Amino acid sequence: MKTETPDTIVLIHGLWMTPRSWAHWVKHYEARGFKVLAPTYPGLEGEVQALRADPSPIAELSVQKVVDHYAAIVSALPTKPILIGHSFGGTVVQLLLDRGLGAAGIVIDSAPVKGVLRVPFTQVRSTFHVLKNPANRNRAVPISFEAFNYAFTNTLSEDEARAAYEQFAIPSPGRILFEGATINLDPKSAAKVDFEKPDRAPLFFIAGEKDHIMPAALNRANARKYKSGVVAFREFEGRDHFIVGEKGWEEVADAALAWAVKPEAVGLA
Repeated sequence: MKTETPDTIVLIHGLWMTPRSWAHWVKHYEARGFKVLAPTYPGLEGEVQALRADPSPIAELSVQKVVDHYAAIVSALPTKPILIGHSFGGTVVQLLLDRGLGAAGIVIDSAPVKGVLRVPFTQVRSTFHVLKNPANRNRAVPISFEAFNYAFTNTLSEDEARAAYEQFAIPSPGRILFEGATINLDPKSAAKVDFEKPDRAPLFFIAGEKDHIMPAALNRANARKYKSGVVAFREFEGRDHFIVGEKGWEEVADAALAWAVKPEAVGLA
């Protein structure tokens, strides 16, 4: 029986970002005839400037709250959509697929789920400004330009990096970052999936070669944990964590969509 191509795409942003980071992807996919949704985390409906001025809603977020929020959105759709997540949004996509939601999942520079043991130094350095202070667990923690440039835009010129910072960067929920740091020590972690789930939708990992905060090696290790279903991996040369916004983002968007329409297990060797 022929499987129909999904007609809806749901885009899930990462930490220190809002759906503004997907604006050009929304238009790109809509021009190809898809209905595109880019909902924000619960409580983050404001613009970047407003969230910087009053980040209190951000401090309330946890992995469970964010995943449940997106699960409700996806479950309410008439058909299963293609799910695309960047950074922590990639973790959310993995957890949604584990719940049986989504026709296909693409995770871009994804944060890991429970069970991925690799912790690269550049990842530690990228989040140290938050994790060094335990009090940040219950705060919305801003990111300086210097920290943003190291974690997100390390391949860009300073002018390009500053433009991205001013347009997109917001505080991040410390609770989610601490949950991520202790993910493999917490038996009740909300970021746990069944790597052997037999009926999981196809899953595609996309990584940037120069990504500091979620390095390609981390994404490959995450992909290799899956023991069932169609799982693929591709590394884009020269790309950093700002892969969805930096020059050449169209190539990434087109690769994600092409794979979602015709999934195949490649790139895990």
